[in-house]
Amino acid sequence: MEHKVTARRTSGFSHTLALGDHQVTIDEPRDVGGDDEGPCPEQLLAASLASCTAITIEMYAQRKGWDIGPVEVDAGFTPAERGCPTRFELVLRLPSHLSEEQVASLRVIAAKCPIHRTLDGEVMFSERIERVNLAP
Repeated sequence: MEHKVTARRTSGFSHTLALGDHQVTIDEPRDVGGDDEGPCPEQLLAASLASCTAITIEMYAQRKGWDIGPVEVDAGFTPAERGCPTRFELVLRLPSHLSEEQVASLRVIAAKCPIHRTLDGEVMFSERIERVNLAP
């Protein structure tokens, strides 16, 4: 299944993202010239990883019939710099009542979320330019 997102500039660095029936405003922080009207693209990347990981854990637990309760996932990352890869740090917060076996299973399945697999695997880009008259 292909997913499509369209970014359309609204002002400055602020863009409205059209994601199916949803819209999200993204922007850059003030210290880099934005108006901070929404999260920056890097935050959206971390948000994708955190939410996908949490959902994957919850779906797995549901299939197993485990009532695991609330789950939290923090995703932080340091962007790539010359000679250094992008580094992600995930913190999974799971309820203390889970057994060691459940925690071990959830840790393994967390790394199998689609966003984690995308970021961990090879990525290919196809780009093209279309010259059009866009309405403001």
